[in-house]
Amino acid sequence: MTQSFYDRIVGELTEIDGQGLTKPERVIASRQGPVIQVGGREVLNFCANNYLGLAGDERVAQAGIAAQQKWGAGTASVRFICGTLEIHKELEAAIAGYLGFEDAILFAAAFDANGGIFEPLFGENDAIVSDSLNHASIIDGVRLCKAKRYRFANSDMDELETRLKEAREAGARDVIIATDGAFSMDGYIARLKDIRALADKYDALIMVDDCHATGFLGPQGRGSFAYHGVEVDFVTGTFGKALGGAMGGFICAKKAVVDLLKQRARPYLFSNALSPAVCGSSLEAIRIAQGAEGDALRTRLSANAHRYRNAMADAGFTLLDGEHPIIPVMLGDAKLAQDFAARALELGVYVIGFSFPVVPRGQARIRTQMSAAHTFEQIDRTVEAFTQAGRELGVI
Repeated sequence: MTQSFYDRIVGELTEIDGQGLTKPERVIASRQGPVIQVGGREVLNFCANNYLGLAGDERVAQAGIAAQQKWGAGTASVRFICGTLEIHKELEAAIAGYLGFEDAILFAAAFDANGGIFEPLFGENDAIVSDSLNHASIIDGVRLCKAKRYRFANSDMDELETRLKEAREAGARDVIIATDGAFSMDGYIARLKDIRALADKYDALIMVDDCHATGFLGPQGRGSFAYHGVEVDFVTGTFGKALGGAMGGFICAKKAVVDLLKQRARPYLFSNALSPAVCGSSLEAIRIAQGAEGDALRTRLSANAHRYRNAMADAGFTLLDGEHPIIPVMLGDAKLAQDFAARALELGVYVIGFSFPVVPRGQARIRTQMSAAHTFEQIDRTVEAFTQAGRELGVI
């Protein structure tokens, strides 16, 4: 063994901890939901991506169990080798139909979907224009591609137009604008109407990562593009948030695009097929989300976010503006964010402090997230706990 290597690793961990940047792993001993068991007691959960409250829904769980009983644990390999199960095709058709696209391709994770979309479709003669706050998976996917890279400041349409001009003046064959539909750390919803107008002006394609939008934004919860009433070329998303809370990603696009991705997307070709249990749970979640019950859940989610945002602002906390159920409580200092999360847990509320490198330095925060499963009483109790912690730690 090379002891110097291990000494360096321990040193880096010590440095991370000394800066207040250690991200603790807390063990949950219950299903995901508005109330969870942590450390032997029940606490309120305000940091999950469980937007519609379906992660612990019994119907979703039973649908997953039924699928596993029928199809087993999985295919034991990738789809082009060991075959595609009928339930894979059913889920691809369901998500494509729900979001209004011709076809879809499934991935083991949404990270893989974003990692696999660019390289097969764009080459050195093309250009990718990417929002500066895009998810790490988009950034990594762009890095894997040989296309020329351009970046514009978050939601800055003037800079986006400048970058599109540069790409066209450089002779790009195809240009694609890549953006999150909703930015996960800030709760901002992308300005897709303006992006659509610029894409039309410069003959560019649009790719939207709707992991934090599918299921609850826009009519029927179809996502950020539906929220703005525009069309886009590619949507990537997940079954790990509003649509059941399990895992797995997808890309929705025209059939020819999906056909090519199934031939060349490396995360698809070299990763095991999505498990039948995840497929079954996701199908049930889509069924709920796209119907009348989904509308009721979205109405409740919006009401919960409105109540929480107003109460927290009245209490004196600094929040980022927005309409999304992600509501960041800005604290600035990394150690303060960790201390605040620890104190909140002592007061019965499970949240996590976010700091560098997940968010920029100096912008540490508690990212609170609403769920349709929360009650007004639970929201009010959380605001009370936050207010107490905030006063004790000098935040308010």
